[in-house]
Amino acid sequence: MVSDPAPVAHILVVGVGASRGVPAGEVLGMIEGALRDAGLSARDVAELATVDGKAAEPGIVAAAACLGVPLVTYSAAELAAVEVPNPSDAPLAAVGAPSVAEAAALARGGDLLVPKRRSAGVPARATCAVVRRPGRGRPATTATATDGIDMDIDGLADSHAHD
Repeated sequence: MVSDPAPVAHILVVGVGASRGVPAGEVLGMIEGALRDAGLSARDVAELATVDGKAAEPGIVAAAACLGVPLVTYSAAELAAVEVPNPSDAPLAAVGAPSVAEAAALARGGDLLVPKRRSAGVPARATCAVVRRPGRGRPATTATATDGIDMDIDGLADSHAHD
C-alpha cells in the first residue's frame, strides 16, 4: 500500500519587488534561496504578491507560474499603508511606496519569516520577503531528497536562467 505524501499547507506568501525586465531565473533563484535558508518548503507557498504596476512583469509572472501559485497585486497606496521593518527610497521613487516585497507579503497580515532580501544578480534586480499567513499553522520544513515530496525549484531557476 502506497501512502499519500504529506498534505501541503499553502501558508506562505512571498512578496516580490523587481526592476523592469528582471529574468525569471533571478526571481526564482532568489525565492528558492530565501526559502531554503529559512528551512521552508516551496510546497507551502500559497501566492506571490507584488505592486499592481508589476502585474505583467514577465519575470514575476513566470516565477508565479513555475511555482504554480497565483500572483496577487496591491496598489502603491495599499502597500504604503503597511508598516515594514526595511523601508527604502528606491521603491518609493519607482512605484510610490517605501516597500514592495515586505509590504506585499504583509498586506493581509501574518508573521514575517524572511525579511527583505535581494537577489544575487549584479546589480540585484529583485527583492523578496516571506510571511506566514495569520492563523494557518506552521509551514512544513524542507523535505529531504529521500522523501521525494519537496518541489525542486533549483531546477526551475536553472531552466529560466537565460530568460
